[in-house]
Amino acid sequence: MALQHERGARAYIELWGVCYNSLAMSSNSTIDTLLVPEKTVVNAKGDGPGLNIGAAASRVFLLTLDITNIIEQEALDVSIYGSADGAAWGAKPLTAFPQKFYRGQHPLLLDLGGHGNAKFIRAHWEVKRWGRGTETPMFEFHLTIREVPPDILKEATAEAKALA
Repeated sequence: MALQHERGARAYIELWGVCYNSLAMSSNSTIDTLLVPEKTVVNAKGDGPGLNIGAAASRVFLLTLDITNIIEQEALDVSIYGSADGAAWGAKPLTAFPQKFYRGQHPLLLDLGGHGNAKFIRAHWEVKRWGRGTETPMFEFHLTIREVPPDILKEATAEAKALA
């Protein structure tokens, strides 16, 4: 899966070899928001706010981690946790981005099909710094979540099976 995003809302999601225009996705999507607010600056581990996903028509979401500022020799780990009630969070993450070291946009599909009790999700991050200079890490990032509409998911799955 790859995500290409340009200003002007022209983005394509390549899902199993099939491209879809995000404008078509956003018109059918009920969840299209920030899981971590824009310009969030972190220098220690932390958690984002919980997001209620219980009313979503789909249990598949596109997460996009956008790292906009960093300093050298540091790492960012971002994972997603689920909760049935928005108060007690699972001990293990539902998914996690691979460890990141650089600026950029990093997409990840979150499939909650096997996690029916997850009605809320939130981001958790941890940061590390090594080498010379200040020992305090600094990342500026935000995290978006967009519901993948069931019709697009069904079409992509059918096309992927036809190509197999």
